[in-house]
Amino acid sequence: MNSVDTSHVARRRSAAPHTSMFLRMLVRAAVLRRGRAASALLAMVVAAAVATAMLNLSLDVQAKLRREFRKYGANVVVVVKDGQSLPADTLETIGSVLGSGIAVPFAYAVARTPDGRSVVVAGTDLDRVQKLDRTWWSVTRWPKAFHDALIGTRAVSVIGPPGRPFDLSFQGRTVRLNPVGVLKTGAAEDSRVYVSLGDFTDWTHLPYSTVEISASGAPEEVIATVQRLGRALPAADVHPVRQVTEGEANVLGKMRTTLLVAAILIIFTAAVCVLSTLMGWVSDRRRDFALMKALGASGKMLQGFFAAEAAALGAIGSTLGFAIGVGVAIWIGRVNFHAPVSPRVGVLPVVLVGGIVIALIAAIVPISLLRRVQPANILRGE
Repeated sequence: MNSVDTSHVARRRSAAPHTSMFLRMLVRAAVLRRGRAASALLAMVVAAAVATAMLNLSLDVQAKLRREFRKYGANVVVVVKDGQSLPADTLETIGSVLGSGIAVPFAYAVARTPDGRSVVVAGTDLDRVQKLDRTWWSVTRWPKAFHDALIGTRAVSVIGPPGRPFDLSFQGRTVRLNPVGVLKTGAAEDSRVYVSLGDFTDWTHLPYSTVEISASGAPEEVIATVQRLGRALPAADVHPVRQVTEGEANVLGKMRTTLLVAAILIIFTAAVCVLSTLMGWVSDRRRDFALMKALGASGKMLQGFFAAEAAALGAIGSTLGFAIGVGVAIWIGRVNFHAPVSPRVGVLPVVLVGGIVIALIAAIVPISLLRRVQPANILRGE
């Protein structure tokens, strides 16, 4: 073995006893003061658990809330401007701008029954309507075949006896429809008759004039989509459904604010608890620190030792709190959304570093007290 290897081994062996002694001192300090250590550790666990649960909920619940809001139907509407018509490739244009989402065309006409009564007929892509996931639409059966119709509950009394084929006329053209299902929404849809867009166009020769869109993304992304659609469709009036878009923005904003305020309050409380515990540690161990100084320990060494105790407390508490916080987030997801919140592993480094930083910040004042320790006065009992 050459001289370089010998010196390296010697340095490693000389450092090993110091490291081992340092770890033993940390463990002994925690064991001898179990009560204070337990209270500080509990505070860190609670803070880390709350932060973990809040971060997981904030990231996962936003996606779940957006899916829930999509159940309220379209959040963007494209309507033809007066005196103009939508281009034949409107749906293709919307699809290229939209990316992910659902666009459903609608065409409307006022038809007449054989006895002269008026009823609104809507032609649409019934398969796409079902994908909009309109939870307030109660449908007994969806049309599947040609000339099948979906009848609103109030329109049933207009078209004639329930369950029987009926005739409707528009500008001299008559069509016979088969009522296969009844629609109930509690809104204007209850007064309409819905047929497939193909049947409607063949009968009335009218193109669709409205496109309802369910655009995914945050409210800001939906507004950006509206602006892009407006530029791509100059013949149409593109606007968001304010009730849905603003409602989603308000709910998400309030949720984020509530989670943030709750997390800050609990983390602040945990920091105060850790500060109180570390102050107590300094007070209880003044003679120990004085003796260590008298034996030659430098002030930086004592401060580093105390900071290591605080950092270890923060790391252990954060790790335990992360595991508990994930469980809490999953439970909240099941209770409120009937679906588990997916654990975010990326939250662990944030919580771990945050816990250590909080513990070190709480240790600033106690460390400053260590600088004032005077071995001679304390060992004399003063």
